[in-house]
Amino acid sequence: MASASLLKSSPVLDKAEFVKGQSLRQPSVSVVRCHPNVPSSLTIRASSYADELVKTAKTVASPGRGILAMDESNATCGKRLASIGLENTEANRQAYRTLLVTAPGLGQYISGAILFEETLYQSTTDGKKMVDVLVEQNIVPGIKVDKGLVPLAGSNDESWCQGLDGLASRTAAYYQQGARFAKWRTVVSIPNGPSALAVKEAAWGLARYAAIAQDSGLVPIVEPEILLDGEHGIDRTFEVAQKVWAEVFFYLAENNVLFEGILLKPSMVTPGAECKDKATPEQVADYTLKLLHRRIPPAVPGIMFLSGGQSEVEATLNLNAMNQAPNPWHVSFSYARALQNTCLKTWGGRPENIKAAQDVLLVRAKANSLAQLGKYTGEGESDEAKKGMFVKGYVY
Repeated sequence: MASASLLKSSPVLDKAEFVKGQSLRQPSVSVVRCHPNVPSSLTIRASSYADELVKTAKTVASPGRGILAMDESNATCGKRLASIGLENTEANRQAYRTLLVTAPGLGQYISGAILFEETLYQSTTDGKKMVDVLVEQNIVPGIKVDKGLVPLAGSNDESWCQGLDGLASRTAAYYQQGARFAKWRTVVSIPNGPSALAVKEAAWGLARYAAIAQDSGLVPIVEPEILLDGEHGIDRTFEVAQKVWAEVFFYLAENNVLFEGILLKPSMVTPGAECKDKATPEQVADYTLKLLHRRIPPAVPGIMFLSGGQSEVEATLNLNAMNQAPNPWHVSFSYARALQNTCLKTWGGRPENIKAAQDVLLVRAKANSLAQLGKYTGEGESDEAKKGMFVKGYVY
């Protein structure tokens, strides 16, 4: 693997050694000199926001709480609204997101909310800024900053995530608007390889984004999602995840990212969605925790798992199994559909259903809060909450 060879043969490179985010200019080891009286160039540089980044990350990774991912793009939000017969208009998106952020007592279970750009600058239907409503609920506002997936030339029908161009100015503006953390999602497909090129591109993009976000005062959520698509078993997922996370942390270090000021949003280690051999929550927890211990430094404050198409109950059971013993990190959740699915269907676009929908959201948020504490039992769950949400080839 590329990262392994670099670790063996080259010193830590300065940012200037990177050429437009695509290739490494690797100096020959023979020309490297050691000057004891010169300050070390290997010191990890933290931005001027270092203390704030650490504080924000710890706030999001607080006991019994996790992240509500409500950062669906307008197109993806349109798909969700269409599922309940609503047109994809700004007014309908505003009404639904108002329902979410104004759920009474949501901050007891939710520490952070990832927003789409529209929502960050939007007001509720009552005219209050969405950001202000979240802060009043003791919820840290976050922002999706990537520009989505596009085909990766030279790969096996794989993708890369765009959005680095202009990111510094955008993150600075988002900070001014009240965001305090960011999210960048890229994906790795096991059925498509994954190719070394796709893994390296995913890791590099995440690292560049993380460094830029920290320079603007935003805690970066690092999210290389290993898609559920495929017939492979859990061992294959584990093998790929090890390679991906080794690459990601190599490039995070190369880009001088402050580990204490990041959050991770990994996939749980599960079999492919089409695998005949299903895994129990205990098996998922065993494999996933083994992966974390092998690849994730204890300095990282929070592991906020994505649900990735699991049913609401399945995602909660798996999280609960991972919290049956102490971990070096805050092991929690950053769920979108696994928090919102039943809530959305309960609402159905009808004003008279808002309270019932918010109650359902709070039930799911409380269930995952208990799972973060290792106290979830799964009793009394509805049939709707047990329905799987995997969609083959799903596009966000």
